[in-house]
Amino acid sequence: MAKIRIRDNYGVKNMKVGVPKEIKNHEYRVGLVPATVRELSARGHEVFVETTAGAGIGLEDSVYEKAGATILPNAEEVFDTAEMIVKVKEPQAVERAMLREDHVLFTYLHLAPDAPQTEDLVKSGATCIAYETVTDRRGGLPLLAPMSEVAGRLSIQAGAWCLEKARGGSGVLLGGVPGVEPAKVVIIGGGVVGFNACQMAVGLGARVIVMDVSADVMAHFDALFASRLETVYSNVESIERHIRDADLVVGGVLIPGAAAPKLINREQLSLMRPGTALVDVAIDQGGCFETSKPTTHAEPTYIVDDIVHYCVANMPGAVPRTSTFALNNVTRPFVIALAEQGAREAMIHNHHLLAGLNVHRGMVTYEDVARDLGYDYVPAREALTVQDWTGVKSG
Repeated sequence: MAKIRIRDNYGVKNMKVGVPKEIKNHEYRVGLVPATVRELSARGHEVFVETTAGAGIGLEDSVYEKAGATILPNAEEVFDTAEMIVKVKEPQAVERAMLREDHVLFTYLHLAPDAPQTEDLVKSGATCIAYETVTDRRGGLPLLAPMSEVAGRLSIQAGAWCLEKARGGSGVLLGGVPGVEPAKVVIIGGGVVGFNACQMAVGLGARVIVMDVSADVMAHFDALFASRLETVYSNVESIERHIRDADLVVGGVLIPGAAAPKLINREQLSLMRPGTALVDVAIDQGGCFETSKPTTHAEPTYIVDDIVHYCVANMPGAVPRTSTFALNNVTRPFVIALAEQGAREAMIHNHHLLAGLNVHRGMVTYEDVARDLGYDYVPAREALTVQDWTGVKSG
C-alpha cells in the first residue's frame, strides 16, 4: 500500500486551515467543500470550519466532520486557530480585525477600488493572496474564470428580469416571439464574461452585438457564432451608436487587479431609451459605467434617468452551490500547494501563484493596486525576502 505523503521536500509542518462562514449580504458560498477538506486531511493537515459555513448550499457540519474537519462555534475561534484562512469574498472589517502577521489569507480581494480594505490588510501584516490575480501559462486568470463564467451567464438572466415592466424595464422579452422582434443585447467585452453572456443571449434568441478592441477576440466570436451575432470594434463612437437602441447592455470589461474603465458616462444615459437595462458585471472592480454603485441580492437594482441598473457585487452568490463547487475545482491545487509547502515556498516555486500575492507583511505587492491607491510598490518576489517594512503610502 502506497504511503500517503504528508510533507514535501521543504519539510513544512502540517498546516492548520480555517474556513469561516461568509458574512457578506446574501453570501452562501463557502471557501472549501468537503472533498477538498478530505484531501487536506488525508495529507495530514488540520481543517477548522465555522459551524453552518456550508449550510446555505446543503453542506451540513456533519458532512465536513465526516471529511475530517473540526467544527468551531464562531469565526473568532477559526481565525485564532488557523494559519491559513480560505474564503470566497473579501474579508469584511470585522474579519480584517482578526488577521495576524502569521496568517495567510487566500480569497477574492479586488483591492484596487477598495482603499479601506487595503489599508486594513497592510496594517495586519498578513500574507494576502488574491484569487483574481493568480495566472496560468496561457496568461489567463484561472481562479477568476469560473466565477466570470457564472456571472456572464447570470448577466443575461438578470437583464431579462430587469426588462420586465414591474422592475422598471421596457417590457421587452429577450427572444421575442414569432412576428415580434427580439431584444437587442449589447455586450461590451469579449472575455470570459462576454463569451458566457453571449452564449445565453444567443440561446434565448436575442439580437446580440459583441464589442471588443481585439481583432482576435472578434474573429473567435465570429467563427463560433457566425451569423447569430454581430461583432463591432469598441470605441466611444460605436458604443454610443449601439446603446441608442439597445434593450440590454452588459458591461464585462476587466483589467486584472486594477479598477475597471468607465465605458458609459452619465451624459450618455440620455441617448438610451427609457427602460433599458444596464448590467455591470465589473462592479467588483469599481464598475464600468459611471452611474454604477454596488447593490445586493436583497436590493439588486436602482434607476438613474429611467435606466435600470443591476450592479450586484457578488453575482455568482445568487447560485452559491454551483459557484462554490466551480470555484473549488480550480482553487484546490493551490490550497494544497500552500498547505504542503507553506506560502513562501509555494509562491517562490510557482510564479503563477506568486502573481496572486497582493499584500505581504505591510507591503503592497501588486503594481496596479499600489499605483491606484498610492502605496509604494514592492515586487512580490522581492517582498518575500524583505524582513522589515513600514507599509507607508508613497508621496
